[in-house]
Amino acid sequence: MKRTAWVAMAAGGGALVLAAALSVRLVAILGDEPARARVPLVAPAPAPVKPTPAPPPVPMAPADLTVRRVLDVPEPMRIGDWRWDEAGVPAGPTVITVDLAAGMLSIFRGGWEIGTAAIVYGGDTKPTPLGTFPITQKDAHHISNLYHAEMPYMQRLTNDGVTIHGTEGIQSGWATHGCVGVPVAFARKLFGATKLGDPVIVTSGKRLAMGQAIVKG
Repeated sequence: MKRTAWVAMAAGGGALVLAAALSVRLVAILGDEPARARVPLVAPAPAPVKPTPAPPPVPMAPADLTVRRVLDVPEPMRIGDWRWDEAGVPAGPTVITVDLAAGMLSIFRGGWEIGTAAIVYGGDTKPTPLGTFPITQKDAHHISNLYHAEMPYMQRLTNDGVTIHGTEGIQSGWATHGCVGVPVAFARKLFGATKLGDPVIVTSGKRLAMGQAIVKG
């Protein structure tokens, strides 16, 4: 029965009056809206856990870069000559040395010389720079952006274009625009034996002997 009917019958008797009064109180408390369905409580999602950062790498001890073996080259090498022998050489850090005064390049693995070649290098107007340079790029089929020349098995040393690369028909008396040119067959082997970051040490007149440190400090 609706609330208006209960109120209209209030004069009819005490029971009706009491019932009407109770009805009015309930309506005043609960209102006319239907009872709402209970919504189950949902626990909030846990905050995301941040991953624990990895500890910094522990610096490694300096590699032993003492010369342990040099290749047996009985005769002076001329432009175009090269030697390669890595049979039985253990794994180890790779270092390339270039001596401009001698016109020679050598590659050492763990202190063992595994390859050497006579080179051409930069002339007076564009000399090959001295210093230690990490290999920053390798491209087996590189073409120079500046000179539009093929530079097979290119290994970049500087951002301004100094590289080690193969040179077809390499001959005595040639000069480069600062690069170190080696026979293509040797450049292919050199390319396969190095990785990015390997150091190339370019000097003029510094020759290495057995037991001498390749890199000091």
